[in-house]
Amino acid sequence: MIICTADAVPGFEAVECLGLVKGNTVRARHVGRDIMAGLRNLVGGEIDEYTKMLAEAREQALDRMATEARRLGADGVVTVRFATSEVMEHAAEILAYGTAVRLRKRSGDAGREANGGSR
Repeated sequence: MIICTADAVPGFEAVECLGLVKGNTVRARHVGRDIMAGLRNLVGGEIDEYTKMLAEAREQALDRMATEARRLGADGVVTVRFATSEVMEHAAEILAYGTAVRLRKRSGDAGREANGGSR
């Protein structure tokens, strides 16, 4: 599955647009993480616990989006974006969305692979 933020994948053409696909997760803060974050606020610096939690949430949202795309028969998702929103106090939603497509290598590009973006 090729996932990219661009409208097109270099070396490929979209032969069919299958529609919008999305994946989301809602994560709540953890009391233990909040205590550590409060201490970090006093001295400054990155709050590693929240960085890790949000990175995991983004990956889960991307995985869910890709699963939905595969169910439609897609082999790529283009124009991928993320959105976040607070759903209640101390809980946030991470949403990944994009357009599911069927891709075909452009003629003359048979020996080249898409640059990055593969999952």
